[in-house]
Amino acid sequence: MPTDLTTALADVRALLLDTEHLARAVAAGRRKGLEPPAAERVEVRPVRLKNGPHLQFTARTGPVVTTRNVPVGEAGPAVDDLLAQPYGNLHVDTATEVVQVRITKKGDAQVHRAATSQEAGPRQHDRAKQRLVDPDDPLFRVLGAGGDKRRQVEAFVRQLAPLTPPLLAGAGAQLRAVDLGCGNAYLTFAAHRWLGEQARAAGKDLVTVGVDVREDVVATGREAAAEAALPGLRFAVGSIAGAEPFTGEQPDVVMALHACDTATDEALARAVRWGAPLVLAAPCCHRDVQRQLDGNRTPLVRHAILRERFADVLTDALRALVLQLLGYRVEVVEFIDSAHTPRNAMIRAVRVGTPNGSRRAELLAEYEELTGTWGVEPALARMLAEELAQAAL
Repeated sequence: MPTDLTTALADVRALLLDTEHLARAVAAGRRKGLEPPAAERVEVRPVRLKNGPHLQFTARTGPVVTTRNVPVGEAGPAVDDLLAQPYGNLHVDTATEVVQVRITKKGDAQVHRAATSQEAGPRQHDRAKQRLVDPDDPLFRVLGAGGDKRRQVEAFVRQLAPLTPPLLAGAGAQLRAVDLGCGNAYLTFAAHRWLGEQARAAGKDLVTVGVDVREDVVATGREAAAEAALPGLRFAVGSIAGAEPFTGEQPDVVMALHACDTATDEALARAVRWGAPLVLAAPCCHRDVQRQLDGNRTPLVRHAILRERFADVLTDALRALVLQLLGYRVEVVEFIDSAHTPRNAMIRAVRVGTPNGSRRAELLAEYEELTGTWGVEPALARMLAEELAQAAL
């Protein structure tokens, strides 16, 4: 439902100046038809310096980063200057909620709110980070997970956490999650642990199924689940395309974490056909589109390393457009710092219903421009050809 932009910005202003509850905020993107803002991206967070609490504004444009610290009592004009810039997206994390504001081309605001669990208020630079997953959880011992895996688990749960309350609100008495191509299942276990705790608090049960084609992987997952004493966590041998984890029932959450190449597309297609309310996919390699670019000799993709990197970006951009056309709100976000893994993008998709006529036409035009310009047909579009044909009507 569109919201008056002035009202939405006033709400964001109040959140930014409430430094006891603010965790961080980001202004990014550009409103259509307007000059670009002064910086490509500005991050705002409360910090505690020697001379008291401040709001820290970190502006980035390309490789150039500038930071300024404004005393909290004098931060009003700085916040007003920021909100006066023609940014297209505003994201605010507080101690109790995540607020996302997208400004439409008509000048309205689309506002989404979800509960969260963030550390808020001015921070000391050496202040311990609040964790959503206990690093001493016995589960890590069962999985044999070292520091890098623990950090990946924490990062994954932070992506899942703000999406959990609305998911639970829309679910029945039993919440169902499936991890397609679960592999070693670190994140299957993490999702089950987190969702299980939240489901029980809401008076619901959780069943999670990890699916993989390798029998040895599934056997290891079953052994670890038994040792960790996690009720409701199951593993099954099977392909992504043929997976039926819940007989006669559809999953509420579909995950595909580091499934290679078009296996990610198979998982996304499966999720769309199930009508899954929430989809989380962390793609791995993107060879399908990369192969289709092999004959292209433009400078952007002439060199193999550039072609590989561009294929990653193009593939995920097209996946996002396909999902949007088929009724999902999509964000492509950084899953974890690239120091831990170069495959650090995550597609978060929440089912919101078929886009209206003008929005559908806009998405189709963007999709056709990308596929036509680069001469590619993404695997996800091939798998969902019938659904896309219906969406184009």
